Amino acid sequence: MLTTASSRIRHSILFACCSFAFIIFAVASHASHLKAVHAQESSAAPQSAPAAAQTPPASPHDLADTWQGTLHAGQDLRTIVKITKDDKGVYKGTFYSIDQGAQGFNLDSVVLNGQDVKFTLKLFNLTYTGRLSPDGKSIDGSSSQGGSSLPLVLTRVTPETAWEIPKPQPPPKPMAADADPSFEVATIKPNNSGATSMQGLVIRGRKFLTRASSLGDLIAFAYEVQAKQIVNAPDWIDKDRYDIEAVPEQEGVPNAEQIRIMIRKLLADRFGLKFHKDKRDMSAYVLTVGKDGHKLKPTQLNGNLPGLGIAPGTGGITLNMINATIPDFTQFLQSLVLDRPVVDRTGIQGRYDFQCTFTPDESQFGGHPPPMPNQGNNNGSTDTAAAAAPSLYDAMPKELGLKLSAEKTAVDVVAIDHVDKPTAN
Repeated sequence: MLTTASSRIRHSILFACCSFAFIIFAVASHASHLKAVHAQESSAAPQSAPAAAQTPPASPHDLADTWQGTLHAGQDLRTIVKITKDDKGVYKGTFYSIDQGAQGFNLDSVVLNGQDVKFTLKLFNLTYTGRLSPDGKSIDGSSSQGGSSLPLVLTRVTPETAWEIPKPQPPPKPMAADADPSFEVATIKPNNSGATSMQGLVIRGRKFLTRASSLGDLIAFAYEVQAKQIVNAPDWIDKDRYDIEAVPEQEGVPNAEQIRIMIRKLLADRFGLKFHKDKRDMSAYVLTVGKDGHKLKPTQLNGNLPGLGIAPGTGGITLNMINATIPDFTQFLQSLVLDRPVVDRTGIQGRYDFQCTFTPDESQFGGHPPPMPNQGNNNGSTDTAAAAAPSLYDAMPKELGLKLSAEKTAVDVVAIDHVDKPTAN
């Protein structure tokens, strides 16, 4: 999991960065508003979403048309929503933020109830609500993400006013698949911010950066293990935290395994890490598919790097998985969320986009769960706050068709033989 933490801008049209650390396995983008998405686009050619038909609406109150408006979120972000209607009267839509790229994203729902308009994009925890004007030419509404809301007025376009959707940029060149990469230069500095968890780990262009990472964090990422699978280690590997910047020797954007290879070499060269692998029986979570099958949707993106994020959700927090495999998901769960290893027994192949909203318990996030929106009571009688989301173990079967079960099983461990505090730069 690569991480980026951006609290500079709390709202964007597609993905809100949170004040707590969230994890994203992607190349950071040029636009801080959209790191979780266009990080993906910088490593993969965007897929063009189907365009809506440009036929005149049946009436001024028919949403089937192209709408556009500008969101003022620290910078002006032009938004286009293309809406169609099938022969059963069901609306569908495609969403674009054209100042952040050419990628279109399929909306999960588009609803017109009288003059009230609502559409959702679960991939980025986005909800738009508004009211259609009497003449049907505009929608006065707001865009909400992660508890933040900004006004957004959408107007029905004409041939003269329509904005052009930019052409997709060619993807950056990937690192050679057979490369055995190393960091050409790496700077390691103590992080004295008082952070108790990793605040960022990201590839930005060709530069690797991590903030407030412990040696335990780096070992867990590089060798795909959970903290409890690192044994015989000194206490300081989880207490001392570092900021690292490094540049690969090889050209091109590395894939996930190549990033791990470079970090493994860094750990050996600068921390003197020596270890051996072993197996031990320990408590773990086993991930399986529910009796009715999984509910995961194939990804809308095209690339080899996933986006793994956390954001405030309705009544809890939302895990956002973008272009992710099940191993990406289990690694994310065991490294950030859960207190024990996660064993994948789903047999699911491929990459998916999915979300899961839940209320964490005291055993999750190392006892320091991220902040959540204010919650109402469970019967939903509070108008200004959402009812509490279910636990992760109840939410996953309902939302994802996946099940987590606790059991004792044999797992791989990294047994530390020798490690030093990092050498000077």
